[in-house]
Amino acid sequence: MRHYMITAVIITATLALLPDGALAEKQLRRANDLSYGGKESLDPISPNRFYEVNDMVYSRLVRQDDNGEPSPELATSWTSNETATEWTLKLQAGVTFHDGSSFDAADVKYTLERIKDPALEAPLASVLDFISRVDVVDPVTAKIVLSKPHAGLPLLLMDYRVRMIPEGSGAAIAKTGIGTGPFKIESYDPEGQTVLAANDTYWEGRPKIDKVVFTAIPDSEARNQAMLAGQLDYNTLTLDQIPQFKDNPDFLIQNYPAGGWFGLVFRTDTAPFTDARVRKAMRISVDRAEMMKLMVGEGNGVTGCDQPVKANDPFRAPLECPPDPEGAKKLLAEAGFPDGIDIEVHTADLEPGMVRFAEVYQQQVAKAGIRVKLKMAPSDGYWDDVWMKVPVAMTSWSARPADQILNEAYRTGSSWNESYYANPAYDQILDKARATLDLPAARALYQEAQRMLFEEGGTFIPYQQNGLRVLNAGVDGIKPLDEDFIRWHLVDLEPK
Repeated sequence: MRHYMITAVIITATLALLPDGALAEKQLRRANDLSYGGKESLDPISPNRFYEVNDMVYSRLVRQDDNGEPSPELATSWTSNETATEWTLKLQAGVTFHDGSSFDAADVKYTLERIKDPALEAPLASVLDFISRVDVVDPVTAKIVLSKPHAGLPLLLMDYRVRMIPEGSGAAIAKTGIGTGPFKIESYDPEGQTVLAANDTYWEGRPKIDKVVFTAIPDSEARNQAMLAGQLDYNTLTLDQIPQFKDNPDFLIQNYPAGGWFGLVFRTDTAPFTDARVRKAMRISVDRAEMMKLMVGEGNGVTGCDQPVKANDPFRAPLECPPDPEGAKKLLAEAGFPDGIDIEVHTADLEPGMVRFAEVYQQQVAKAGIRVKLKMAPSDGYWDDVWMKVPVAMTSWSARPADQILNEAYRTGSSWNESYYANPAYDQILDKARATLDLPAARALYQEAQRMLFEEGGTFIPYQQNGLRVLNAGVDGIKPLDEDFIRWHLVDLEPK
């Protein structure tokens, strides 16, 4: 508890330095979690992307509408040839970057082809590796040529990292953050405060808010206390934090379908998790419905069988996985652990609920002879120093289309393959699914890949939860949708 108290005092002092008239100029105050330990990058394809900021300073070619479907952003339309090996995009005319330069098809070509640069180690490379090249047809027309058919390219272009940057800007983009988005970088300090200013020439109209100020607050409880103290206007919540804000007219609570999840990752390249029987035992011993109820409450999520695909995705596999502690014991005995097994799980108070998730898991698997020791890791730098480094760690993902997440997190050699899962047969299924233009046949293949992950994968995903956030009651224009859907130029803040 001492750690939280010290953090809260530091945050209070930092926020007190804001100008007295900040709200008069409509300044939205948010926190960044410092999960990359100060290495947060403004490069949208960096593994250490400063995602909270990048969402506001860059634009995509294709955005999600309120139903999660592809809709125009910088691309006004897209069409494919009959074999889905070439996609032609028409672009918005008259769009400018923050530095005043014009956006055109050459920037699309540079941005998309840069993703494949192996020196950048972009996690997105494994998702878009089938893009062979991009041709500039004319300033407002780009043709994306694929090395193999893919009927779902527009879905992948909705990715929150496929953000357009100026041609030739790659060497400096991590510091400059020059995009075409509604806000532009005024100052950049991920360990202190990062300030965004309204882009007066934003192509969809000047934002209603003048500035957005991000303050680094590593611990989720400290962020919650800052929100209660009126020092933030936007924050995420856990179920047990809701009573602190409920029925308070100063705050607005939003519960929205999101499809993200917490999970546990068991490295398949590290003993004893090299044995698929051990990995499966770690997962089937849990009562998923009970765990979801304890964590987020009934009706605030959807249970699943370790599928990373959200419930309303047309490619989600219909799997059943009732709790089976006796089956888990049997698998462990077959793998050489007749008396049960001891494991160490790393977690951190980085995101609301991460510690509690690990504690509930510890309690649930005990009945199967799985003895869990929890190890608290610092929130600061968790994704750099712990995730993908230790044998068992907490993970957290936002929802992604089926093709994207199944490739990005599980394909052999992908830079974000957190469980180090490597199965050529799995990769071949995904390749075949991508090349299949018949929707039912493609669905069957994607579902087969998900069944394979349940049988032998290294990630425990018991449920996918709704999102919970709390807003200053004066905030307007944020719909109860996932953050990736927010139209930031329409967000307003009424001064008190």
